[in-house]
Amino acid sequence: MTRTQTIRALLLLLICLLLAACTGNEQKTSKDAGHHDTAERGGEIKTRKPETGHKTITLSAIGDILIHKRVYEDARTDNGFNFMPMLKKVKPYLNDTTITFANQETMIGGQALGLSTYPAFNSPFAVGDALKNTGVDIVSLANNHTLDRGEEAIRNAIEHWKKIDMMYTGAYNSEADSNKLRVYETDEGISVAFLAYTYGTNGIPVPNGKSFVVNLIDKDLMAARIKEAKQQADAVVLSLHYGKQYKRMPTAGQKDLVQFAANKGVDVVLGHHPHVLQPIDWVEGKNGHKTLVAYSLGNFLSGQDEFYRRIGGVFKFTIEKTLNGKEETVQVKAPKLLPTFVKFRNETDYEVVPMYQLTDDEWADAGEHYQEIKKHMAQWVPELEFIEEQP
Repeated sequence: MTRTQTIRALLLLLICLLLAACTGNEQKTSKDAGHHDTAERGGEIKTRKPETGHKTITLSAIGDILIHKRVYEDARTDNGFNFMPMLKKVKPYLNDTTITFANQETMIGGQALGLSTYPAFNSPFAVGDALKNTGVDIVSLANNHTLDRGEEAIRNAIEHWKKIDMMYTGAYNSEADSNKLRVYETDEGISVAFLAYTYGTNGIPVPNGKSFVVNLIDKDLMAARIKEAKQQADAVVLSLHYGKQYKRMPTAGQKDLVQFAANKGVDVVLGHHPHVLQPIDWVEGKNGHKTLVAYSLGNFLSGQDEFYRRIGGVFKFTIEKTLNGKEETVQVKAPKLLPTFVKFRNETDYEVVPMYQLTDDEWADAGEHYQEIKKHMAQWVPELEFIEEQP
């Protein structure tokens, strides 16, 4: 190679490197996986080199984080708030999967806005910090309490979620923000899109021209977004805030929405709002596509005191991608559940614990109640595995 050819080759290499630096996706670190949430609508779909083999990731999902005054007062310290002791015993079950999802039902608008409880919630930023430290990677903000304290609470919450590098979906601070499809890119080479919608906002109207502040259930809008998500990610997880409060079985409306999602090719549906556990199921959609659904994951951390409203769960499953040259197939497998229980005494010492560890001293006939919960949750999926040992 002549000196001129060498110089040309080096210049060409430099140009390629500069172009790559300008066009690459931003990568962040969360647990042991990277993620980005900047996939704009209509963006270019990446092409992959032909590969063969299997890739696998695991996901965990928890239900409602519903912070009543008695809960945040119990977390109060001399320097602010600390919710970590409440989650200490379940942290190992949340921190052992590739991605962990939570339904953040109360906006963390911060103390400066004025903390508040039912019926119009506003929670401390420390709630988000505790979820982050416990292993949560993405939160849904779409629920009937999203607008409890107005747009300011949403903006404050989103600012804090960004500050702690927590992916969020279902409520946004601008149209541009809502247009960004939330896709979690894992180091294992499997991408997962997260969508979230709610039935309503307790009669509080969405501000005119600002539909971006919360995703309301609308089948036409959802169908378009699901289609986009399927184009840009290997798997699609849909969070739905729906159903009847305190009902242990799904309503016809819940089943209709899940069937709609299955027909559109959603891989997993995570349900919220009833505040009690509802069964796990597989729902077959068009073309034989099977969707894994947790109709309701109940309360994970809340101040509600009725027995079934103190029971939630850590729902786990595996996503496997099989590559055979240019063909790819994605399958959801191995559903598991860790039922959980919110312990407290005299509205203090709140703590989320694995239900299998609950003793008769802590709750009368704890073992019998646990067996009933297992039967209830597995009635449609006999192969559902229950987690009864610490990772």
